[in-house]
Amino acid sequence: MSTPAHADEPRREPGSSRADGRARSFPVPSPPGGHPLRIDPDARQAPTPAPLPVVEEESAGGLVIEVDDGRPHAAVIARRNRGGRLEWCLPKGHLEGTETPAQAAVREIAEETGIDGAVQVPLGVIDYWFTGSDRRVHKVVHHFLLRATGGYLTVEGDPDGEAEDVAWIAVDDLAARLAYPNERRIALVAQNVLAGRPTRLRTTVESRVTRTIVRLPGPRSFPDPS
Repeated sequence: MSTPAHADEPRREPGSSRADGRARSFPVPSPPGGHPLRIDPDARQAPTPAPLPVVEEESAGGLVIEVDDGRPHAAVIARRNRGGRLEWCLPKGHLEGTETPAQAAVREIAEETGIDGAVQVPLGVIDYWFTGSDRRVHKVVHHFLLRATGGYLTVEGDPDGEAEDVAWIAVDDLAARLAYPNERRIALVAQNVLAGRPTRLRTTVESRVTRTIVRLPGPRSFPDPS
């Protein structure tokens, strides 16, 4: 049985041998052109993509409160996510013109829920980043606690038509209804404020996609809405 040749042995021409009887070795030829094969490591690296432009966005919204049978309820909306699933969330939207965050919160809540409200206290700010196909977006969302002053539940006033449903939900039940963890944190702040408990909050949540900060200005008290 013959022993297989190793790949790293010198190439031997058939019939050629040295005087001592062993096969004569020949060097491996160079590539065409006579130059040794060489790979430039820099040539294999993909070019560095140009940095995406950064876009700043600012929105405002929050919880508008009505007390029913001694329990505070908040008007929340349902809208479709990118996957087409209906999700419950806090009403909010972009600032327009020279609006302050508080003014935008009043307008957006009225448009998306049908409920007019008066701002009582700021609840907190959600600050996060996300990346689109052609930009990086830094978004800041201001949340306020509002006292309901009039109106009735309807999504007919939503100019974007994104809100599909609206409902009064007890504030202490919001954690089980709201789809987004950071909005559940804001709802918890509102629950503490309504109960007269001092609340200080600053949390940071990081993932592969976003870096989110939820922060609260400091302890607040909520006036009696009755």
